[in-house]
Amino acid sequence: MASIEHPVLPSPVAGEARPPELSYPALFLRFLRFGLMAFGGPVAQIAMIRRELVDEERWIASDRFNNLLAVMQVLPGPEAHELCVHLGIRAKGRLGGLLAGLGFMLPGLVLMLVLAWAYTRLPIQETVLGAMFLGVQAAVIAVIVRAVHRIGEHILLDPWLWAAALAAAAASLAGVSFWIVLPAAGAAYALGSNARYALAATVVLLAVGLAVLTWAEGAGLAGAATEIPEPAPTATALFWAGLKGGLLTFGGAYTAIPFIRYDTVGRGWMSDAQFLDGLGLSGILPAPLVIFATFVGWISGGLAGALAMTAGMFLPAFAFSLLLYERLEAVVEHKRLQLFLAGVAAGVVGLIVVTVVDLARTTAVRTPSLTATAVIFAVALGIMYCWKSKLATPAVLAMGAAIGAIALS
Repeated sequence: MASIEHPVLPSPVAGEARPPELSYPALFLRFLRFGLMAFGGPVAQIAMIRRELVDEERWIASDRFNNLLAVMQVLPGPEAHELCVHLGIRAKGRLGGLLAGLGFMLPGLVLMLVLAWAYTRLPIQETVLGAMFLGVQAAVIAVIVRAVHRIGEHILLDPWLWAAALAAAAASLAGVSFWIVLPAAGAAYALGSNARYALAATVVLLAVGLAVLTWAEGAGLAGAATEIPEPAPTATALFWAGLKGGLLTFGGAYTAIPFIRYDTVGRGWMSDAQFLDGLGLSGILPAPLVIFATFVGWISGGLAGALAMTAGMFLPAFAFSLLLYERLEAVVEHKRLQLFLAGVAAGVVGLIVVTVVDLARTTAVRTPSLTATAVIFAVALGIMYCWKSKLATPAVLAMGAAIGAIALS
């Protein structure tokens, strides 16, 4: 593996931005502190990293950080975590990147493991705690709806991307596998954007033909909750499920939801209610939101399953920086790749919408009071739209739990 050349020490006149001299343990502890303070989702996490490592300590120049962030937003994976890995490499080479990434994710991982362990041992069904989780589930759906809107604003930038999202949603409702939908959306959009309309139409027709051929096996995301339960998963199966989610996380952690749900709820390894509970818990932890995969892995396969799914989910976030450090910025200049990824991301938005509808339907069926659940959802959605704060998500989850304890017990 090629070694990383560290920047030369700047002269007092040049004032070049560069990381300070740190030992490996000091570097790990530096990013562990970031992990302990990583509340509020990716926007708050990136702002924290920018404030301390760009504005105050000048690990990297501001314009270069902006370019790096643009690249991370093109690639799948949690941007804040990928930035930590990249800046760790900049400070101490690839081992430094590995330590920085581990430090950033460790607090959330440990806390989620503890919460998942407690969740499987506490009485939940027909208790006040169960009513609180029902309230949280309604609030989580509101959080996801707001997140989908925000993601869509950044991804669905022209009518053709809207068409890709709507087509993906329709295909998912029809039971077409996302392995057909997403590559077709990316290829058709990239070709159409370059005025190669005949080839784009051919791609769409081929995707339709493949969907018809596989109709008998069709296991689309929309029908995930009705699949026949499969045998208990192995750690390897959960690793691959996490890896799939990690590779298809475009535009934010919420885009991993349909893929993780399909591979777990869809196989009968956990229920939609448990899945929503995991999403709710991830919203209150200092961690990238994809840490919900740790909870899903625990419910599906215990401690080994939790660690395996977490490893799969975070592997791409490590790999892109560790393997492609010197070439990452070239990605932002690769227009064809960007067009393909834009089409895929638009398709993912369509899949998330279908998944949210499924989750909402499941919650509506389970709640003892549809009125109370609707109130929780409406109030939570209003807060998410009106309150621009990193505390908004934890606040609406706490509100959902409080109202659920009173109205749904």
